[in-house]
Amino acid sequence: MVSQRPVAVLIGPPGAGKTTIGEALAAHLDVPFHDTDAAIEADQGCSISDIFVLEGEPAFRALERAEVARAVTAERGVVALGGGAPMDAETQTVLAGHLVVFLDVTIADAAKRVGFDGSRPLLVINPRASWTKLMNDRRPTYERVATHRIVTAGRPVADIVSEIAEHLRAAR
Repeated sequence: MVSQRPVAVLIGPPGAGKTTIGEALAAHLDVPFHDTDAAIEADQGCSISDIFVLEGEPAFRALERAEVARAVTAERGVVALGGGAPMDAETQTVLAGHLVVFLDVTIADAAKRVGFDGSRPLLVINPRASWTKLMNDRRPTYERVATHRIVTAGRPVADIVSEIAEHLRAAR
């Protein structure tokens, strides 16, 4: 396998728009898009929620750690990570040296995007309170790991994509 580097790695909490923005950014840059959560689901043949229920969060995090490590060496386009992936120390190490964009979102926008339904295993009980606590706990790590922070609140996807593309041009 030839080692490649993603042009950008997107991180952020559930509802930040990592997949939507990642797909649009990849299309804008004419590069592939890779979602680590979707890759895990395809590989395992079941949803992340099912992995959490059937095997537990530690098993999911091990799968996630391995997929992120693979993706940042093998994918050449835009890579979107699951919301919890950057919390892992090994994942933080593999992200070092990459262009990592933290998509910073408010709870109002996140709620519109994900609807806080049962498909988010860490948000099943009291979704709004769980999301707020999760974001408060994760924010320092997102900010430390990221090379760029993009505030997405109330903004159209095209504007966010343009801002990220500008950061990419400046980073070259």
